[in-house]
Amino acid sequence: MNLELLESFGQNYPEEADGTLDCISMALTCTFNRWGTLLAVGCNDGRIVIWDFLTRGIAKIISAHIHPVCSLSWSRDGHKLVSASTDNIVSLWDVLTGDCDQRFRFPSPILKLQYHPRDMDKVLVCPMKSAPVLLTLSDAKHVVLPVDDDSDLNVVAAFDRRGDYIYTGNAKGKILVLNTDTQDLVASFRVTTGTSNTTAIKSIEFARKGSCFLINTADRIIRVYDGREILTCGRDGEPEPMQKLQDLVNRTPWKRCCFSGDGEYIVAGSARQHALYIWEKSIGNLVKILHGTRGELLLDVAWHPVRPIIASISSGVVSIWAQNQVENWSAFAPDFKELDENVEYEERESEFDIEDEDKSEPEQTGADAAEDEEVDVTSVDPIPAFCSSDEELEDYKALLYLPIAPEVEDPEENPFGPPPDAAGQNATPDDSSAHSGPGDKKQRQPSSDGGPPKKKIRTTTIELQGVPNDEVHPLLGVKGDSKSKKKAAGRPKGSKGKDKDSPFRPKVCRDRAEGLGTPGSLVPSTYKQHEVQGLD
Repeated sequence: MNLELLESFGQNYPEEADGTLDCISMALTCTFNRWGTLLAVGCNDGRIVIWDFLTRGIAKIISAHIHPVCSLSWSRDGHKLVSASTDNIVSLWDVLTGDCDQRFRFPSPILKLQYHPRDMDKVLVCPMKSAPVLLTLSDAKHVVLPVDDDSDLNVVAAFDRRGDYIYTGNAKGKILVLNTDTQDLVASFRVTTGTSNTTAIKSIEFARKGSCFLINTADRIIRVYDGREILTCGRDGEPEPMQKLQDLVNRTPWKRCCFSGDGEYIVAGSARQHALYIWEKSIGNLVKILHGTRGELLLDVAWHPVRPIIASISSGVVSIWAQNQVENWSAFAPDFKELDENVEYEERESEFDIEDEDKSEPEQTGADAAEDEEVDVTSVDPIPAFCSSDEELEDYKALLYLPIAPEVEDPEENPFGPPPDAAGQNATPDDSSAHSGPGDKKQRQPSSDGGPPKKKIRTTTIELQGVPNDEVHPLLGVKGDSKSKKKAAGRPKGSKGKDKDSPFRPKVCRDRAEGLGTPGSLVPSTYKQHEVQGLD
């Protein structure tokens, strides 16, 4: 699709609802890949559903975790996806095959993780009640980032646009800018309110284009800064925000904020209801408020990287917001006329002749010039929207789309599958490996081509000093919305809320993953092979 033809001439923000994406399970978090062709959605039953955003169909389902997926991030080339679940597990996935390449176990719940914008080997992880951790995937090593105050470990962190620096913010409003390679402090400043009081940092988000970033704070104000000014001010600087965005009437707290693909607009999701506020960054004026269903609470918001489309999650469903597309056929041909009713057409004398006798002779010079001109139909120009300002060419190894396998209603009649004899011979070892124990979770899933079981996944335990290991992820906590269904995610049937800290809880869930049934499952038989865990 030619993105240049989709130019909306100035109005680059969505105006109305454009349908929903139903993942069958309850959606908790979502993120677009770098081109906006695929949307990854993390669900409360531990699955990752990857949508082809052009066809609005499910391209792949990965049975990733046993517990709810709380954070997702794509690699730059789109081939890898890193996920975190509420049981403190971080996993690295191969998107094309759906295999798990690596797994990390943390002592406390993961609030957020982010792939390095350029380096495929680094992942930034923000554990609860801990300093941020920079993971190196190739050697499974980690570096704990320095913090401003060791007593205040409620820290959020984010890479800048190109990953040269890591910005961290704590509950006292202090922002630290660290060099990604050396972890040295480059700049710092404190976010203050009107007086000298400080306010807690809730999140830091960077624009895909330009040097701007926003800080969402507990005082319900979104501050927009210029990253170049921050670096110029240095340590203990006092930079002034470019914009301060807030809801002065309702004093709305913000659940999730992000920039538009071109960095010209900012969207913020309300923490009280399903409402999206859109501001223009350069002026700071509120241009649109999108209202979802009343009574729903917002969980996540993501803006499409190259188009004015927003995806928001509430009540387990992904809502899509887009512009109202009005078809103007006269734009394709100047002499095109739209008719309200049928009109009898009068044919011209020579209209359908092989050679038009009435046609005037073109100028000889113009015809010769047109014949001599060679049209290049082989070379492909890079799409500017897919290239960074420091790049001239696109990444031709990138994974933009996923091949979709045909759905076979009756596997026995599959002409492309293994013969019946081979299936019978392979039944015994597959059945035996299915009950080999919780440690061999991946072995109970034989490869789709009837090959040997998949290799055992390397799991690395990350040791963090002084971090409590009895913390409960906010998605599972009792605080907040008591009516929310996501609170019961990942919990075996019959257990009470007081048992959520029981050390035996993961084992019960893992046993269910090994083949025990899920009575009353909401998932149709088509998805039985993915084994939904914890969905009662």
